[in-house]
This record gives sequence, structure tokens and C-alpha cells, in this order.
Amino acid sequence: MMTLSEIKICVVGLGYVGLPLARLFSTQYPTIGFDINSSRVNALMKGHDETLEVEDHLLQEAIQKHGFRCTSNIDDIKGCNIYVVAVPTPVDDNNRPDLKPLIGASEVVGKAITKGNIVVYESTVYPGVTEETCLPTVEKVSGLKLNTDFYGGYSPERINPGDRSHSVETIRKVTSGSTPEAAELIDSMYNSVLKNGTHRAPSIKVAEASKIIENSQRDVNIAFVNELAKIFNAMGIDTHDVIEAASSKWNFIPMRPGLVGGHCISVDPYYLIERSQLYGVLPRVMCNARRLNNSMGNYVATQTIKQMNLKGVPVKDSHILILGFTFKENCPDIRNTKVIDIYHTLNEYTDNITVYDPLANPERVQLEYGINITNQLPKGDNAQFDAAVLAVAHEKFKGIDLRALVPQPGVIYDVKGFLPREIIDSRL
Repeated sequence: MMTLSEIKICVVGLGYVGLPLARLFSTQYPTIGFDINSSRVNALMKGHDETLEVEDHLLQEAIQKHGFRCTSNIDDIKGCNIYVVAVPTPVDDNNRPDLKPLIGASEVVGKAITKGNIVVYESTVYPGVTEETCLPTVEKVSGLKLNTDFYGGYSPERINPGDRSHSVETIRKVTSGSTPEAAELIDSMYNSVLKNGTHRAPSIKVAEASKIIENSQRDVNIAFVNELAKIFNAMGIDTHDVIEAASSKWNFIPMRPGLVGGHCISVDPYYLIERSQLYGVLPRVMCNARRLNNSMGNYVATQTIKQMNLKGVPVKDSHILILGFTFKENCPDIRNTKVIDIYHTLNEYTDNITVYDPLANPERVQLEYGINITNQLPKGDNAQFDAAVLAVAHEKFKGIDLRALVPQPGVIYDVKGFLPREIIDSRL
């Protein structure tokens, strides 16, 4: 088994998870990043991360001071001895786990790995994927044997896009390995760059399971609060007031209702749902949580329409402004955003919908969702609306005079509890 001083790291996948991790590793070890997207690689080597997860000065420092570099050429990564895989784990159109990115990354590693090397996976999966799918793929491509010629491990990612308080170096990481010796080295490697250390799991499956339940738990909790919001809205009670009052009890867990999108909370539970059914267990709570959270975009739109009707504002052919399109605040990530559901429901009544998001890439939104958005707040003749929906709580939305954009009797609906109460008509 190698020592820490001998480590040379390759991070496969340079997205929201892989790039921050690679940048951090580069401060202690020779590190190279690999991604099949050559345009992404070229942009990173110019010192800019369009995901905004790694600030430009930190990326440039990693390149210039620590020798960090990115590549799309497999030959460039053959000198490494630790391969960390951090690629997406999406679901297909039927919400079934799609392991193709993981299998593809494992094939890349299989072409580069040599005897004595270690492969660590960070991608979120159901228990068993690492040892039953990923590592066997590496074996098949490389011709090497696990735990004889090379070793495996799993350390689930805990990146929270747009969160500057819980950056990769400050979070505590779970680690695991395919042998006790591999587990020890992997744990030591992560510990050497993390401020708050690690928790070593007793097995790879335990580490995989720990990650999948983190996001599944949050999905269930948010679903409960979203269901409360529907109940209290029907009763004419402000849900946020109820939560504030309940929070005065020491063991109440305060959560807010909202849209559940993105690549983690709205996707990961399906991995455990799918796997559990193979063992004869139907996870009813998780399934119901997914259905309820997936319904919230349509619910927000229908509540907005209800408020318009109550105030006598014609819905048909009305002019509506949607503030925010990304799946969460202060982040450019548009993956699986539920704002699109608000748009589609409102679009059944009017084509005059303006979506303003200063962070989302309009070209990518058009490519992925087939709608046009703008990075500029409408002005002049185009700045009068019959209704506005605050869908995402970007900091850049603070200070916007929404009542100038939506004069009375126009409707302002606040999904996030972000706007001053005196200007809104309703909130989730």
C-alpha cells in the first residue's frame, strides 16, 4: 500500500462536486482533473468555473501555484495512483437509476489504472453499486483483480451548490474502503485536506447507504412541510407564522415549504426506492414524498391563478413575471428545476410569461427546457405585469421594487417567504 507522500490524484468528473474536490486535493497532492467535456476543460484551464463553485482566484491559484491541470485525454491521467470518481447519477424518464455516467467513468479508470492503485467513488448511489457495478467494470477493462491488484473505496459527496458556509474543505466526510488497509489510506488522504475530519464507515455499503438517506430524509421532511402548507393555505393560515410559533419548542425542527428540484434531493430517493423494491419492500413514505414534492410547481401556479381571480385580474393572456429559474438560490444550476412546472401550468392560460434569472444561462435553458429566459430585469414598456411569482430567493432580487412592476390589483406570490409581507398577496 502506498504512503500519503506517494499519492498522485486524478478526479474524474469536473462538475459541482469534482472540481471543488480536485482544487482542494491540489493544495496537498499532485492532482489532475479529467472530464469528457473538452469545452469545460478549456474554460477551467483559462481560470473560470461557470458553476461558480470554485472562485476564479482559487482556481487560478491551483493552476499556477499547485500545478493543478485539467484534461480530456486519458493518456494524461495514466501516471496517477488514486482515482476519485465524481460524476452525476441521474434517473431516466421513468425515474429509474441511470448508471451510464458511472459505468463510463469506470471504463475510463479501467484504461488508466495500474497495479497498487485505488479507485474511490463519490457519486450518490444505492447500496451495492460500487462493489457490484463500478469496481467490476474497472476489473473488466483493466484486467486487474480487485483487492489483489487494485483497491476500491467510497466517500459520498456532500457538496451543497451555492453554499459558501459548507464548502468542501469544511464538511465532515464519510469514508470507506474495500480492505482495512485501503480504508485507512483513503481516510488519511481525506483527513489531510479536511478541516473537520472524517467518519470511517465499516463498509462501502454502509457509506453508500448513509449518503442516500441524507437526501431522502430531507425530501420526506420537506414533503411534510409542503403538505402542511397546503392544509394551512386552505384554512387561511400563514404557514410561515405557524412554523415560527412551533419553533419556540426546543426540539422542533424548523423547515420551510418550497420547490424540491436539483440533482440531489429530487433524484437520489429514486435510487433507494428502486433498490428496495428488489428486496420486496415498498417504501411508501418515500414514494408519497416524491409525488407530493413533484406537485408543488403546479400548486404554486394554481394558487397564483386563484389570487388573480379573487382580485379580478383576468388570467387569460395576462402578463406574468417569474423571478428565478435555477433550482435553488444564488446558484446557476438549472438541473431538474421545478420552476419549469410553474411556467408550464401558467402557460396553459397565457403566452406572455417573462422569466428573469440573472444567474441561469439562457442558452442552456433553451436547450434543456425549450423556453426563453432573460438575464436582464424588464424595463420600460415591457415592465408592467399582472402577476409575479418569486420562485427563487436570489440575493440579487433584493431591492427590486416589485410593486412598480406589478401595480395593484396585480398579484405577487412568494414561494420562498423572501419578500416583505406588506407587498405580497400570498406565499407558500
